[in-house]
Amino acid sequence: MRVIALSDTHAPRFWKSCPAGVAAWLRQADLILHAGDVCTAAVLDELSGYAPVHAVLGNNDGQDVADWGAPPVLQLDIGGVAVSMIHDSGQASGRLRRMRRSFPSADLVVFGHSHIPLDESSESLRIFNPGSPTDKRRQPRGTLGVLDIDGGALVSAQIVPVT
Repeated sequence: MRVIALSDTHAPRFWKSCPAGVAAWLRQADLILHAGDVCTAAVLDELSGYAPVHAVLGNNDGQDVADWGAPPVLQLDIGGVAVSMIHDSGQASGRLRRMRRSFPSADLVVFGHSHIPLDESSESLRIFNPGSPTDKRRQPRGTLGVLDIDGGALVSAQIVPVT
């Protein structure tokens, strides 16, 4: 199963419509995760045209995103992998320990907010921030995440440039 992870698309300021580099990856998706700051539910509708979407609320998301079905925190089983999602994982210091305490049964926590791509692991938890495909801030490129799940395990996780 191929899962595409996005965060911080910040529509319509930065996401007018799906960028071509993002769409190329979305066409390969079996599932899409959006870790918040969509800013308008229309983006979630657009993403749903590619694959089923799960999203969480970001600090810039309004009632329309909540009404679409995005909660503040989400816990899913994706192909046998326990995945938790939250927009803001807090400060970098102590993040792995904090996410383990917050999500004791998770194999993977997907988050956003910082716009800084991150793939970090401990013995029992992987945390993953796909960055932003459209609002790269001080990053060299816009990015998204590609997660491959097979046989109940996360077999690969990549942060890929899309701009």
